[in-house]
Amino acid sequence: MTTIAPTLKRSKLFRWDFWNFVTVIAFAVVLLLLLYPLFSIFLNSFFYEGQFSIESYQDFFTLEYYYSSLINSLIVCSMATVFATCLGVPVAYIMTRFELPFKSVIHILIILTLLSPPFIGAYSWILMLGNNGFITNLLNGWGLNVPSIYGLHGMIWVFTIQFYPHIYLYVSGALKTMDSSLEEASSSLGSTKWRKLRTITLPLIFPTLSTGALMVFMASFADFGTPMLLGQGTKLLPILAYEQFINEMGSNPAMASTLSMILLAVSTTILFLQRYLVTRKSYSMSSMTEPKLIKLKPVQKFFAMLFIGLVICVSMIPQATVITTSFLKTNGPVFTSEFSLDSYREVIYRVPHAILNTFTYSSVAIVLMVLAGLLLSYIVVRRNSKVSSLLDAFIMIPYVIPGTVLGISFIIAFNKPPIEITGTWIILVAAYFIRKLPYTMRSSTAILYQIDLSVEEASISLGVPPMKTFFKTTAVLMIPGVFSGAILSWVTTINELSSTIVLYAGSTATITVAIYSQVFTANFGTAAALASILSLSTIISLVVVSIISGKKGIPM
Repeated sequence: MTTIAPTLKRSKLFRWDFWNFVTVIAFAVVLLLLLYPLFSIFLNSFFYEGQFSIESYQDFFTLEYYYSSLINSLIVCSMATVFATCLGVPVAYIMTRFELPFKSVIHILIILTLLSPPFIGAYSWILMLGNNGFITNLLNGWGLNVPSIYGLHGMIWVFTIQFYPHIYLYVSGALKTMDSSLEEASSSLGSTKWRKLRTITLPLIFPTLSTGALMVFMASFADFGTPMLLGQGTKLLPILAYEQFINEMGSNPAMASTLSMILLAVSTTILFLQRYLVTRKSYSMSSMTEPKLIKLKPVQKFFAMLFIGLVICVSMIPQATVITTSFLKTNGPVFTSEFSLDSYREVIYRVPHAILNTFTYSSVAIVLMVLAGLLLSYIVVRRNSKVSSLLDAFIMIPYVIPGTVLGISFIIAFNKPPIEITGTWIILVAAYFIRKLPYTMRSSTAILYQIDLSVEEASISLGVPPMKTFFKTTAVLMIPGVFSGAILSWVTTINELSSTIVLYAGSTATITVAIYSQVFTANFGTAAALASILSLSTIISLVVVSIISGKKGIPM
């Protein structure tokens, strides 16, 4: 009897059920699509011409050509983060604290700015402020010589306008849920509005503000299209990594891998720095008195709306420019004043496969993300353990991996047997799936936390097996929230360029790659038409999400 008890205990401990099976499969997928490629690129950075060497790292830190790209990247991303914060915080404060008209429309327009790809914004500003841009030519005709959009300042401008919605979304969420009694107590003690903002409001929302700033920095640091279009010889780290990996004069995979590891190291360091700054102090609030909206005087409301309107107008200029120019005739690389559908006819004639590829690959990836989000969020939330926490941590790793790094790691890992998928559509779908899965996971776990466990317990008590309860009850209740998050993930997937530009082959090109190629070959009309298709898809997706979410708004 004494020898049987431990065996029974072990069999109970290691009971094999559906959720354990899903956990094992999840770890296998993470190992194959994340850890194995990252380990491959890490290992490859220490091998030069087949021999172990640290020469690539030595070259990076000693040759200005390489380390200057890191300096440029840090300058651009840091300045873009500072300016985006200076823009996003006032917009969030005005939108959450004051009574203003058209708030829902303004909110959707701000999100639309965020979800459109940055390189389309860069392309639009080139049309306006490039060497031959129509605003540049107009000002030159008036005798005003203005610097073109090319260079570090142009990248900072585009990233600021593109990514300030990160700050807006995070800060507005924090301001809506902040305990207003603390501010009221400060006012009753004689604090001025500025002092109250500086000593009470900003410190309380610092964790959320820092998270938004982190998002801006990460998005800027990982972006490929904007610095490639606006660089004109000024290299940023993702561009240099791409050029070292795919070079007409002969690729240098060791240096490309080294640059990728530097990219990953900087992203991870910034993430941990933000976490450290947040954990240094306590920011908790004991009570919850939601702040009341302040009614402004007519003059105050006018200036508040003027500021918001100006920000929105500047934010929407890229989309408006792209859509307008897509209906103009072109004479070579120059737009004429005549309206025409020639650019759209050219798209259908030249690159119809790119449109089909984009929506097909993205849709397949989203189906996989929704399924994974449903199952894995249940493991993380309902079967919480050290194993599920580790799985959740692994799934969030792609959150800090730049797309260029992921693309290079996939090429290195999957360009030889037993898994040789380089150049196929499968590698693109796999990259989209693992890179965007964290977003779907977060929306899935958020909705699951809101579903009372008693709903499942009631179903099980009526004799329905746990697994059947999940698919018939829990999953059905989760679908609206998961679907809303999945559509937003789908939008970011169809706009993905950083990883696609590394992984695509001629037959698997997507819209973003086609736009990139058309811009570099001066086919601006075709590029504008393709960009308009992406913008229209984004708008439709946002409307769908808004309808699904109902009064809850758009979940980000």
